[in-house]
Amino acid sequence: MLAETSQEERAREPVLDTVDRVSELCFGLFMALTFVGTVSAATGGEDAGRKMLYTALGCNLAWGLADAVMYLVRTIVNRGRRHALALAIQRDYDAAAGLRALRDRVPAALDSFFSDADLESIRKRIAANDRLPERARFVRDDFLAALGIFIIIVLSTFPVALPFVILEHVPTALLISRILTLAMLFICGYALGGYAGWRGWKAGLSMMALGVLLTMAIIALGG
Repeated sequence: MLAETSQEERAREPVLDTVDRVSELCFGLFMALTFVGTVSAATGGEDAGRKMLYTALGCNLAWGLADAVMYLVRTIVNRGRRHALALAIQRDYDAAAGLRALRDRVPAALDSFFSDADLESIRKRIAANDRLPERARFVRDDFLAALGIFIIIVLSTFPVALPFVILEHVPTALLISRILTLAMLFICGYALGGYAGWRGWKAGLSMMALGVLLTMAIIALGG
């Protein structure tokens, strides 16, 4: 019963964890803010707002696509590496060699927590696994996660760029855009802080401070 419950809980896990979602949102905000700040210094006229929206959106469409593709590349490479290790353990009857291979893959920070007996138990389970595929493959959740990354980055454009479409006065729109960006950065920091077990408001303020520094840099560069 407990095993079934555990499997159901794993099946309901999101394809992107909190760190992934918040990090991608922050990346999108920073990219959009940078482009909006740069374009606002060089754009004028009646269509300035739309030009800034299209520029920021185009930037984040490209960034979102690249980041989603690289997520898939990173995923299949890491999965392929684990698959190669499992195949090597199954094909090599030398238990000591398999144990060394597993030990080499344990992160240094966790190495002291795994005894040789622990790793030998893992090696035996891998060696006895008769359901190992011939090669590493993508699964549906990989593509859902990549799509999620793309959508998050694209959606992060609008809080930054929409004020320029709604308001004709560019300096006012720029101010509102930066305020909205800082508010979203606070929410992102708060979420990360809660996830990491820190005080959410401190993490939120820290993320806002990072946003302020970035905004100051943009202003100094003519944004």
